Amino acid sequence: MSGQERKVKGSDLFVAALENEGVDRIFGIPGEENLDLVESLRTSRIELVLTRHEQAAAFMAATHGRLTGKPGVCLSTLGPGALNLSTGAAYAHLGAMPMILITGQKPIMSSRQARFQIVDVVATMKPLTKLSRQIVSASSIPTVVRDAFRVAMEERPGPVHLELPEDIAGDEVPAVPAIPVHPIEIPVAHRAALDRTAGMILAAKRPLIMLGAATSRPRSTHGIVSFVRRTGIPFFTTQMGKGTVPGGTNLYMGTAALSERDYVHDAIDAADLIIAIGHDPIEKPPFIMGPSGPKVIHVSYTPASVEQVYFPDAELVGDVGPSLELLADRLEGKLPQAAALLPLREEILKRIADRATEARWPPTPQRIVHDIRQVIPENGIVALDNGMYKIWFARNYRTRVANTLLLDNALATMGAGLPSAMMAAMLHPDRRVLAVAGDGGFMMNSQEMETAVRLKLNLVVLVLEDNAYGMIRWKQAVDHFADYGMTFGNPDFAMYARAYGAKGHRIESIDSFGPTLDAAFREGGVHLVSIPIDYSENVRVLVDELRAHEKSKA
Repeated sequence: MSGQERKVKGSDLFVAALENEGVDRIFGIPGEENLDLVESLRTSRIELVLTRHEQAAAFMAATHGRLTGKPGVCLSTLGPGALNLSTGAAYAHLGAMPMILITGQKPIMSSRQARFQIVDVVATMKPLTKLSRQIVSASSIPTVVRDAFRVAMEERPGPVHLELPEDIAGDEVPAVPAIPVHPIEIPVAHRAALDRTAGMILAAKRPLIMLGAATSRPRSTHGIVSFVRRTGIPFFTTQMGKGTVPGGTNLYMGTAALSERDYVHDAIDAADLIIAIGHDPIEKPPFIMGPSGPKVIHVSYTPASVEQVYFPDAELVGDVGPSLELLADRLEGKLPQAAALLPLREEILKRIADRATEARWPPTPQRIVHDIRQVIPENGIVALDNGMYKIWFARNYRTRVANTLLLDNALATMGAGLPSAMMAAMLHPDRRVLAVAGDGGFMMNSQEMETAVRLKLNLVVLVLEDNAYGMIRWKQAVDHFADYGMTFGNPDFAMYARAYGAKGHRIESIDSFGPTLDAAFREGGVHLVSIPIDYSENVRVLVDELRAHEKSKA
């Protein structure tokens, strides 16, 4: 319009703001309240990835944030669709994964449909996100979106929710330029804190490093690896901290899959100082602090959250990688006692690997983990759902690259394994990606097999069959309750996969397990492999054996 100010729709401003942030995909299920936004997406550079449930879309967006450090984006309509995102919001919030959730809403300037489908989604999302807000002006969209991405990425990362009402999306306003993206920098630790921390480490006789959930941030890997190598102090990991330090250091002491009494706790109990790098108390405690235990130094992006089981003696707060480089400058070559705990390493790792090649049928968790490790290369990605097998993967699966074992030890929700693996396969089409789920967790989002086939992903899905909610059934047995209410029936999973257009395989002998996985990866496309699992090892190892080990130390 010559001589007149150009006008654009709110939805066009919104999509332009997303493009300005580098967004290339949005996952979700639109509704009628999103139709302006969908039309704006149609003519943009952003791909709309349609899922079969909003929860899966949120899990995919959260995993994008976890693997890239940049927010993934998911979309739903109002009411029931928005509420289906809530578990994914909590998953990202507890797991510190940057994510943007976009939900629609009825027009806010009129109410032609009265209160139909309307719930207060902004209030619902507030305790599950870092920020939840409704957009009330189309002209404010570029500013609101830029602020949402900034908040999602700042430490501690997490989800941000934006509600875009239908009339705001369709409103035409004068064009507003996008807000320039600026880098988010984190200050390094204070010099006084570096000196204090160095003094405590120099005075320690049996130091030990713990690598927690926050060490998996892509930005911190180099500094953490350098610190471990320059100091020579042995380390163990939490479940979500696995893989941060690559193989070859020979300093790995194990993973704390349990909170106490496991073999790795021999080293924890013997330490007089634990350098807890990136610990997040959202994660199930890797050890229980007490008045007679080792001193603990908290090293992370943010101050420690003091809990009953975690109350560090000192803190080193700042950008973890560069701060550890400065700390290593104060320690390198000055720690003759650094390797004091290393003599415990061989016995710890040997006990954890016990019976890993046992040929019984159905196979044990140890054997399944062992055979998977043989067919997954170092940079291959295994995405776990939640179930009893997660403890065995945490204990037994050796990782040498960060974020190659995706497990959730924070919200620990079932149903996330398959969508997380799908996101990993989209981001890394050149790597082998395996989803591992129990038969209970797999069925919670199994409809996304259709999405994976439609997207032509290269993905293998492993379903472990015990016909029960195995984790709770185990807890029931450990606490001496009757075996009741936890078992169910299953479909023929191989036929189920074929119904979606995937390849289906059922393992009938342990000797065929590894070769079947390898052949599926070589063929490409989407494959489902089902295998029965013998969970009798849960009681033998995780209860009886560890109790006997604890008594032997008394």
